[in-house]
Amino acid sequence: MAPAVSRSSLGYSFWYGPGGEVKCRVAEEAMAAMKVKVRWMARRTVGQGLGEVVQRLRVYLLGGKGYFRPAETPGVFRRLGQWIRYRLRALQLKQWKRGRTAYRALRGPGASRDLAAKMPAGTRRWWHTSHRYLHAVLTNRFFARMGLPQRAP
Repeated sequence: MAPAVSRSSLGYSFWYGPGGEVKCRVAEEAMAAMKVKVRWMARRTVGQGLGEVVQRLRVYLLGGKGYFRPAETPGVFRRLGQWIRYRLRALQLKQWKRGRTAYRALRGPGASRDLAAKMPAGTRRWWHTSHRYLHAVLTNRFFARMGLPQRAP
């Protein structure tokens, strides 16, 4: 019979913590399925506003948060939350489409001229630009105000 740490059940798996204590975590398969669902909900090819996407994600993530509450791996959820916010920034950048639109949209919330001027060159490099520049304007606090849970599940 295989030990419990080599199995997963109902979206959970187990691992040995400090001192040989067995701890609970989210199974890799469950995390992969969750990312697939988030990719589908926050896809960039459908005409939907950022607010609509955040509200749909909010419902899904709060359900996952409740289900995976017993998991003892907060770093996994922190990384998932970062990844979701990067995805949302890339979605917003794609919706702006053109450099001029991105420049005007960034100057509105108070981005510096230098930062806003760097954006038009990267409006077609959504993932790269969302990592490099857009996080300074579309901050974690911005997404929290929109209703996105800070700690994804």
